[in-house]
Amino acid sequence: MIAKRVFDLVVASAGLVILSPVLVVVAILVKLTSSGPVLHGSIRSGLNGRSFRVLKFRTMVVGAEKLGGLSTGKNDPRVTRIGRILRRYKLDELPQLINVVKGEMSIVGPRPEFPQYTSQYGGEEALILTVRPGITDYASIKFRHLDEVLGSEQVDRVYEEQVKPVKNALRVKYVKERTFWRDMALIVQTVKSIVAD
Repeated sequence: MIAKRVFDLVVASAGLVILSPVLVVVAILVKLTSSGPVLHGSIRSGLNGRSFRVLKFRTMVVGAEKLGGLSTGKNDPRVTRIGRILRRYKLDELPQLINVVKGEMSIVGPRPEFPQYTSQYGGEEALILTVRPGITDYASIKFRHLDEVLGSEQVDRVYEEQVKPVKNALRVKYVKERTFWRDMALIVQTVKSIVAD
């Protein structure tokens, strides 16, 4: 586990330096195309159930949580024009490298979930909170275009009934089978899926 933390710290730190021009450009675009802060932080459950604020470039209008549910479906009007592009290419996730440096997240690990959902974990699902959540995992690759899967009607219900069980099964699978080389494979698969778009 120490080796994984060292890997995360090195990769995340290097990523922030190398990608700094991209981060600056994206921040400027977010600021120029919609009113509100550049970054958005929502509370998620991390290692051992501890809450933390996961960082993303803001892709929705200010106060979006008051205008709809937790999930973001297809053609959600709360998503800004630039936000749609950032979400498509996962550029909104880049600030999570800061979460990794801080030790709140890992490069690879179960995607962090809302406390409303983690409080319902039972049985093997409890394993999910025994590791640091990650920027990518099996579920994030499988549900690469989650908004299309959710559709535009009753998206929270669709997520809870159809998507969440599958995501949690994949999260448990990761915890049970995780190795350094599996992490490397997931990183490669993630990059391939983004480039394929």
